[in-house]
Order: sequence, then structure tokens, then C-alpha cells
Amino acid sequence: MTTETQPLTGIFPIAPVAFHDDGTLDREGCQRILECMIDQGVDGICILANYSEQFLLDDAEREEVLKLSTETVQGRVPIIVTCSHFATQIAAARARRAREAGAQMVMLMPPYHGALLKAGEEGMIEHFKAVADTGQLPIMVQDAPLSGVNLSVPFLVRLGGEVPLVQYFKIEMPGTAAKLRALIKAGGERIVGPFDGEEGITLMADLDAGATGTMTSALMPDLIRPIVSEFLAGNREAARRTYHRLLALINYENRQCGLRACKTVMMEGGVIKSDHVRHPLEALAPEQRRELLELAGEVEPLALRWGR
Repeated sequence: MTTETQPLTGIFPIAPVAFHDDGTLDREGCQRILECMIDQGVDGICILANYSEQFLLDDAEREEVLKLSTETVQGRVPIIVTCSHFATQIAAARARRAREAGAQMVMLMPPYHGALLKAGEEGMIEHFKAVADTGQLPIMVQDAPLSGVNLSVPFLVRLGGEVPLVQYFKIEMPGTAAKLRALIKAGGERIVGPFDGEEGITLMADLDAGATGTMTSALMPDLIRPIVSEFLAGNREAARRTYHRLLALINYENRQCGLRACKTVMMEGGVIKSDHVRHPLEALAPEQRRELLELAGEVEPLALRWGR
């Protein structure tokens, strides 16, 4: 069984998947993204997440991205692999494959499919237990609106108690700070890694509530990481100043662009050749692209100049 002797903290951005303009997988682009992220000074990388367009990849592409990612990173930073699936057998197999490939953790949403197919609490515990038993890696629970599943604080604490490898909790629901605060209070030492997400849009409030890590996009982790490190070092005012300097771009990414923002900035910065997203996702409108790049230009993230 794999365990972490030192809790993972800091910034663990999601790696986008690069495509050519025709929608085929851009393997070199994926490698360049990972190298850029290493240069951004990230504490770890999450792959095959929703912001990686994992729901638009076939099984063979998923395996290729997993293998390419672990071989490119070569242990320089920890890798978290998203293994979410409604089928317990498939989620567990994905976790086993993540461990075999050299990942340090898996991330998992509760089992759901569409708006109505969901498991009850007992089914969710069985699902997470099967993934833990098969994968033998620490698990990060992703508590996000996309699943439509209510993961109450008492249930999350129970889940961590009954499935000891459930140690990390990425909360990105309305009222994230309040939920993190309640979860840490109720769960105590079971809550090894309280994280937030949502591109860091509520990061300061979440750090105040006890978060020790964040999972943003790969657009500007080099600029967001100091917020977390300064806060954890006791320099709240420095963290707060940096957060407010970046907030306009964080907000525009989160509210207007979604996963497309990172790709567009990386293409502008020469990291990748195309910011293509697979249909039925749509490209950014010209006006959105212009405003995004203007905001990015004001703070100059590494992704905007890495390949120039």
C-alpha cells in the first residue's frame, strides 16, 4: 500500500490535453505542456481531469496521455490521475493502471451518469473502497457541482474513516470556505489534504478556512503558487496582495472561458500550436480571446512567453 509520509501541499494544476486543429491528439504538444508546467514551479500535476477534456478522449487516447505524462515528468513532481467513472469496475481498473504507470495519487468524483444516475451513500463507500483496494494509492475526492451528488460533511468524514486511503478533499462547491472549515473541524486528522479548485477564484477565503492546497488550471500556477506558499508561511498580507493582483484574470478564466483559457494563453505563448477543443465544445469568441489575452498580458504568466 502506498502512503504519503508528508502531506502534499501547494499547487497541483490540471494539465490540458493538446490537439491539432483537426482534433487529433498532439503528442508533442502534450509533452511541451508538461515541461512548461515543470518550469512554472508546480508542486504536482493532475492529468485526465475534466479540464483535460477527459470526457472527450477515447480509452486508447486516455492510456496514451497517461503513459506520455508519466514518462515525460519522470518523477520530477507527483502526478495525480483522475479515474472517475460511473462503473466501479472501470474506475478501479483506472486506479490500478495509474499506480502501474507511476502516479502518486488518484482523484475521483462520486459515481454519477447524467443528471439522474447516482449511487446512494452505501454505494459510494463501496465504490471508493473498491478503487482504494485495487489502486492502493491515496485518493482525492472531487466534490464538484458537475456530479450533482450531495457529499455532506458527515458523509465525507465517514468516507475517510471507512476508506483510509481517502485522504484528500478537493472542494469546489458554492460556499467552499464554509464547507472546508466544517470538514476540517469534523474530520480532524482524517483530512490530510484540504484543497480547493475552481481556478482559485475563492482561494484566499479557502486558505483562511484551512485549505493547504489548490488545483487550478495550468494558465498561471507560477503566479498563484506564491499565494499559497506565502499564506502557509504566515505571510497572509503578501498572499492577499498577490491574489488581488491576479483576481481579474482568475475571474475571467473561471466565469467566461473555462478550460479554453489555458489553451489559448499557451498557444499565444508558443507552448502549443493550437488551442483546439473538441466538439461539441466551442472555441472562444474573438472578443473573449482578446480580453483574455489583454488580462494575461497585464500579469505576464510564464505560459504567455514560455515558447517564444
